[in-house]
Amino acid sequence: MMKNKDIIPNHHQMTEFLRGKASKIFDDVAKNDKVVLVNKNSKPQNIIISYDRYCRLKEKGADI
Repeated sequence: MMKNKDIIPNHHQMTEFLRGKASKIFDDVAKNDKVVLVNKNSKPQNIIISYDRYCRLKEKGADI
């Protein structure tokens, strides 16, 4: 069963990726199985999930 903290995404702005923080964000997502919502101009653009989470979702039949 998923807990609420597992599905509430962390928010990051696109500019963080442009300022060299992408590697740190990707490492945190992979190591801690986090969900990240990336905003551009204060609007949601993308979701980043760990590969393990992706595999679990595919196994459960998610259309992603």
